[in-house]
Amino acid sequence: MKNEDIVFNNLAKVPYLTVSVSGLTNDGFFQNKNYSGMFGIEGGQDVSPEVSWNDVPSGTKSFVVTMYDPDAPTESGFWHWSIKDIPADITTLSENAGDINSDSLPEKAVAMPMDARMNRYVGAAPAKGDQPHPYHIVVTALDVDVLDVSPDSTPAFMNFNMIGHELARGSKIVYAQL
Repeated sequence: MKNEDIVFNNLAKVPYLTVSVSGLTNDGFFQNKNYSGMFGIEGGQDVSPEVSWNDVPSGTKSFVVTMYDPDAPTESGFWHWSIKDIPADITTLSENAGDINSDSLPEKAVAMPMDARMNRYVGAAPAKGDQPHPYHIVVTALDVDVLDVSPDSTPAFMNFNMIGHELARGSKIVYAQL
């Protein structure tokens, strides 16, 4: 089992997408700008990294991209980013696509609320002194143009509603530590 599969243990087995994240440090950590200034991290700017994917199966009609920290000090981890309805012809989210005030989010894509109920990317924010946190950036290919969930749905509810529509999935683990 790949390290990336840990978040997939309870999900349907589907083919892999190859996911890449640009602009990381040489050892696979986020840059300071990708950390959360909104959550008080000094130097954090809440800039989402560039995410790209390939090995897209035929029949794909849309994608979902999420970022999840399973090591956040809660009983259920923490969702930092959630985007649905990314058109099938898009295979890259540019840097800062997670900022709702930028024009980087592809047309028709919908920024969903993350766990702090903001419809945007909120950067990494591990507790100072914690071990490195693994942030799972996950891309899922779906067989529907529009995932039928309310625009205020939680990431967990959105993921639940992807059941039966998943054609492929892949992830990249990026680390953060203070």
